[in-house]
Amino acid sequence: MLKNITITVSEETALWARQRAAEENTSVSKLVGRMLEEAKLRTGAYQRAYEDWKKLAKPIPGFDASKRLRRDKLYERR
Repeated sequence: MLKNITITVSEETALWARQRAAEENTSVSKLVGRMLEEAKLRTGAYQRAYEDWKKLAKPIPGFDASKRLRRDKLYERR
């Protein structure tokens, strides 16, 4: 469920937000909402879970990304 909130910003920030929203063909409301959602994902439980996952992630034995084919060599084989 979406909730409406009221925010207070400087005139300069409001102008920037209107311009940015116009560039992205969206409303200021949706622009700010998306920015808040993105900030939420970078913090809190998501961030903690991501950090925990990184601690658990181990290299794959026998896999060395430096030995992969370069893009041009890959398409040469076709």
